[in-house]
Amino acid sequence: MISIETKDLSLKELNRLMIGSILPRPIAFVSTLSEDGVLNLAPFSYFNVVSSEPPLLSISILHRPDEPKYKDTIRNVRNNNEFVVHIVSEDILHDVNETSVEIPSNRSELLYTKLSIMESKIVKVPQIKESKVRMECVVEKIVELPSSDLLIGRVVNFNVDKSVYDNGRINLEALNPISRLSGSSYGKVGNIINMERPK
Repeated sequence: MISIETKDLSLKELNRLMIGSILPRPIAFVSTLSEDGVLNLAPFSYFNVVSSEPPLLSISILHRPDEPKYKDTIRNVRNNNEFVVHIVSEDILHDVNETSVEIPSNRSELLYTKLSIMESKIVKVPQIKESKVRMECVVEKIVELPSSDLLIGRVVNFNVDKSVYDNGRINLEALNPISRLSGSSYGKVGNIINMERPK
């Protein structure tokens, strides 16, 4: 066993160990609106469920290493308290990856994709039509950390494609979600192990 104290690691070394160990990670494909009405799209893999009652999810949005410190996503969310989280399926992965491009805040990442948008039911932020599971969210809390903002959102509306909705449950095989691994790698759901909890 190799023992490594985190204080002895560089940021790059820490990052490699964190994202190489904590996986697979689900991907939140987030849409937000700027003050000027520009649609921002961005994927985040520091993402998970917090609770079902109330329905909360969390996304960690890293600060930029240079100026501006805050990414468009968190700046937009702070401004209007709304966002939409899309689950990434294999069929939209390429387009989602394209939205990682660095562009000025007055341009939308949508221009670099073949994705289309539609109105949300409750929030003002548009959602991506091609995503099979979309969650309209409002801000529950934002915690500013030394190198990131921890965004906790409350889901106020689910939009689920009929192809993945099965009697109140999500059909995993039909959804075909993609997870983030390390480096430039992504993962698909492989063999599934079913195991009952002890009683």
